[in-house]
Amino acid sequence: MSYRKLIAVGFASAMMFAAPALAETASPPSISVIGEASVSVPPDLATVDGGVTSEGKTAREASEANNVAMGKVLLALKSAGIDPKDLQTSRLSLQPQYVNQVRPGPSVLSGYRASNHVTVKVRDVARVASMIDIMVGAGANEIGGIDFMVEQASKLLDEARGQAIADARRKAEIYARAAGVALGAPLNIAEGGSPAPRPYRKMAADLAASAPVAQGEETLSVSINVVWAIKAP
Repeated sequence: MSYRKLIAVGFASAMMFAAPALAETASPPSISVIGEASVSVPPDLATVDGGVTSEGKTAREASEANNVAMGKVLLALKSAGIDPKDLQTSRLSLQPQYVNQVRPGPSVLSGYRASNHVTVKVRDVARVASMIDIMVGAGANEIGGIDFMVEQASKLLDEARGQAIADARRKAEIYARAAGVALGAPLNIAEGGSPAPRPYRKMAADLAASAPVAQGEETLSVSINVVWAIKAP
């Protein structure tokens, strides 16, 4: 037997043995759809980011001034009823400042800038505006942003999860009827990722004290990919 014939016979034999294996591993006929649902609820928690930026001729001068100013802000928040566990430092920095020179040459150090920011967890969203007023009144000159959220979001999403499954079934049945087949049991269910939080816009400290704050509603969404089997005729 020639070399080419030997290869052909070997290839044919391999295909004969591989065919049953391929038949056994072939995926069953199915319909894949995405079910979606959402629930809108008022937020019950908010975080406010704010702090103090101070400047000084030396690093020590800037740091000490910043520590004193930030201490007043923290004391005012605690006096307003904010639990210490709901206060968390979010940014702490000390940076040299340089004079802008018209002539070329080395930069000239003009001083230092110290910054300290804290994230305040406000458990009564109706007090967000008053918390900003308290921070600014105590010396905060930067309000970084506000973020409204729902604390027990997972529990509230359970209702939406059930609705998402129902939505997936509805879509799959439409496709099944259009294709002239019968829908079987779900073969796979996978929940999609949560949407990224939407931060509130940044505000300057001189505007924050008088800025109205609208909490609105938070929309909690669920996206579920479901693969349904197609029943054999």
